[in-house]
Amino acid sequence: MTSYPFLNPAFFQALEQCGATTPETGWSPCHVEREGAWLPLYGRDHSRGEYVFDFSWADAYQRHGLAYYPKLVTSVPFTPVVGPRWLGDWSPDGLWQAVSEEMAEQQASGWHLLFPDQASRETLAELPLVSRQACHFRWFNRDYADFEGFLARFQSRKRKNLRKERRRIQEQGIQVERRQGAQIQPDDWALFYRCYASTYLKRGQMPYLNEAFFATVAEQQGGQLMMVLARDSNTQAPIAAALYFFDDTQLYGRYWGCLQERDCLHFEMCYYQGIEFAIEQQLLEFDPGVQGEHKILRGFEPVITWSMHHLRESAFQRAIGDFCEEEALHVQRYQEEARTLLPFRRDGI
Repeated sequence: MTSYPFLNPAFFQALEQCGATTPETGWSPCHVEREGAWLPLYGRDHSRGEYVFDFSWADAYQRHGLAYYPKLVTSVPFTPVVGPRWLGDWSPDGLWQAVSEEMAEQQASGWHLLFPDQASRETLAELPLVSRQACHFRWFNRDYADFEGFLARFQSRKRKNLRKERRRIQEQGIQVERRQGAQIQPDDWALFYRCYASTYLKRGQMPYLNEAFFATVAEQQGGQLMMVLARDSNTQAPIAAALYFFDDTQLYGRYWGCLQERDCLHFEMCYYQGIEFAIEQQLLEFDPGVQGEHKILRGFEPVITWSMHHLRESAFQRAIGDFCEEEALHVQRYQEEARTLLPFRRDGI
């Protein structure tokens, strides 16, 4: 059985060893372990790389002369995907005691649990935590035999548009190939990193992750990796690359980049190749990453994701409770509106 890849200790060790999650980057590891149960925990002095945006909360603290940082965060750094958030059997009281002790020791403003799955949320339901909602997009496998079976659910016009996007890849002379596990060669990793880094460098930023991280992940978790490579079919010049993780039930689109801008390339590399792979592997879901309303017309359905929060200042805890309750109404309305834009036939066939 292949387990959820982002709670593997090797993944967290790779982040720390490559320098991505260190006190210097604002991710101070203070993981908690009790009787074989393990909870990832970080002291944060900023909120970048979390994908649950609390900058307004930090500003409110500052306006009242209080320090929002450090705060404690349980998450998978730079990885906004839903899943379990600890290893082993934590009782709610035991987990809360461990977190409370760490909050007191670090004088942290609070604790934030990001993107927990339903089982994690249910376990912690009785703790003094405020739940916050967001809307992301996810593809679901409805027992499709192949990609054409998936397209058969589309309205005719929207099905033609998607086929046109895929045809544009061939028309531009782009060769696309998927490689999995041991098929991914050192030269492929070198190309992938060039592409990945380019997405940050174009914006004048340094990548969160370095080559050492990906080398470690390839060694430790290679069996859960799939890479998509794009080259010019005539010259074999590299064009783009994308990296996915997967387990027994889900595919996770994580990192991509291109060396040349080509029409519809992002859709092919990050969506359509992933959907094909998920169908071939009989995976149930495909999480392509956060944001991007353009996913809706390509068959990714709006789903609610969650985070859970506790602030030690009781007045602020009440305030964020009110804020999250009001925000949830807007999120749910957005989800309902997004569902009306899905490309599927109304008869559901």
